[in-house]
Amino acid sequence: MAQKLWEKNVQVNAEIDRFTVGRDREMDMYLAKYDVLGSMAHITMLESIGLLTADELKILLEELKKIYASVERGEFVIEDGVEDVHSQVELMLTRRLGDVGKKIHSGRSRNDQVLVDLKLFIRAQLKSVAEAVERLFHVLISQSNRYKDVLMPGYTHLQIAMPSSFGLWFGAYAESLVDDMVFLQAAYKVCNRNPLGSAAGYGSSFPLDREMTTRLLGFDSMNYNVVYAQMGRGKVERNVSFALASIAGTLSKMAFDACMFSCQNFGFVKLPDECTTGSSIMPHKKNPDVFELTRAKCNKIQALPQQIMMIMNNLPSGYFRDLQIIKEVFLPAFGELEDCLQMATYIMDKIKINEHILDDDKYLYMFSVEEVNRLAAEGMPFRDAYKKVGLDIEAGKFTHEKTVHHTHAGSIGNLCNDKIEELMKQAVSGFSFDKVEGAEKALLGR
Repeated sequence: MAQKLWEKNVQVNAEIDRFTVGRDREMDMYLAKYDVLGSMAHITMLESIGLLTADELKILLEELKKIYASVERGEFVIEDGVEDVHSQVELMLTRRLGDVGKKIHSGRSRNDQVLVDLKLFIRAQLKSVAEAVERLFHVLISQSNRYKDVLMPGYTHLQIAMPSSFGLWFGAYAESLVDDMVFLQAAYKVCNRNPLGSAAGYGSSFPLDREMTTRLLGFDSMNYNVVYAQMGRGKVERNVSFALASIAGTLSKMAFDACMFSCQNFGFVKLPDECTTGSSIMPHKKNPDVFELTRAKCNKIQALPQQIMMIMNNLPSGYFRDLQIIKEVFLPAFGELEDCLQMATYIMDKIKINEHILDDDKYLYMFSVEEVNRLAAEGMPFRDAYKKVGLDIEAGKFTHEKTVHHTHAGSIGNLCNDKIEELMKQAVSGFSFDKVEGAEKALLGR
C-alpha cells in the first residue's frame, strides 16, 4: 500500500482506510485536470518567491503538462492504495523527477488544493451548463415565434381558463431560462475567486504571492481572508446547486407540460416518435419516457441544495471531513443536468404542434373573459358584463368567435421575444469565460 501524504511511521487500519477514503478516488477523477492546473499555477508562484529554481520549475511544468494530457486522453488513473488525486499527481512527479517532485506542496495544504480544484471544476462545468441553457433557449424562442398565432387553452386549477398560445407557452419557458441564467451567473461570480494560499485555513509563513496565482488561473479576485476561504467549502457548492436547481425546476415543469399535453386526453402536441418508448404488452403505446426521466432527474437536482445544507449546516469554522461527502452528491449533478438540457433541446426542436385544438367546442368557454371585456369596452359595467356572460353560459347560450386581439406587452399578440432575447444576451455577457479560457491556455502553453 502506498504511503499517504500525511502518514509518518504508523499505518492506518485497513478498515478505517476503507471507510475514510470512501468514494474519494472515484470523485477525484472529476477534479484530476484541475488539480494539475492548480499545481502549475502554484509552482510558478513558488519559483517567483525563491522556493523553486527556474530549472526545477521548468521540468515540473513539463511533467505536469504530460499528466494533464494523460487526463484529457482518459489514461490517468488513481492507483490502488493512493488516497486521492493530489497524492497521485505528487507520486507521479516524484517517480519521474525524484526529490523535486516532493517540493510542489510547499505553502499549500490539501484543503486549499481541493478548494481550488473544485472552483476550477465548477466554473468549467458552469460554462458547459450555460451553453446548454442558451441552446435550449434559442430553440424555445424559435418555436415561440413559429407558432405565435396558434391558440391553445390556458388553465388554472387544471380547469380551462383563458386563451393562451404556443407562442406564449414556448416563450414562457424561454424567459424562465433567462432568470435561471442570471442566477447561474451569480453562482459563477461567487465561485470565481481564488482560495489558493489559504493552506489549511490559516495561511502560511511563506511569502506567498496570491495575486499571482489569482492572475495565472484567471480568477476575478481572491478569497482574501484565509479563514473565510476555507469556510467557503460547502457554501460555494450550496450556492451553485441552487442555480442548478433553478434550471432543473424550469425543465421539470416543462417536461410535465409536455407529458400531459402529449397524452390522448389533451392531444396538444406530439413528441418525435424516436424519442418515445413502447410497451411490452400494448402495441399502440408511445411513452414519453425521456421527459418522465427528465422530470425525475431534475426533481432530484432540486433536492441537492438541501442535501448540501444538511451536511454543512452544523459545522463551525475550520475544515471537517464531513465536507468530503458533498462531492458525492454534487460533482455528478452537472452531467445529469446537461443530459436533461440536451434531451429537452432535441425534443422541443422536433415537437409537433396541434394547430386545430380549438375545433373542439369544449374549449369554447375559455373565451368567456374575451366576451366580458368586449361588453365592458362597449360601455357595460364590468360586473354587469360578468354576470350576463355567466348567465349565458349557464343557459347554454354563450357563443364567441375563436379569435383574440391582445396587444399589450407580453400578451398573445405582442410576445416581446426580442426583449427576452436581449435579456438573455445581457445575462450571457456577464460571464468571464474568455478571460478564464485565455488564462488556462497561457498556463498550459497552448
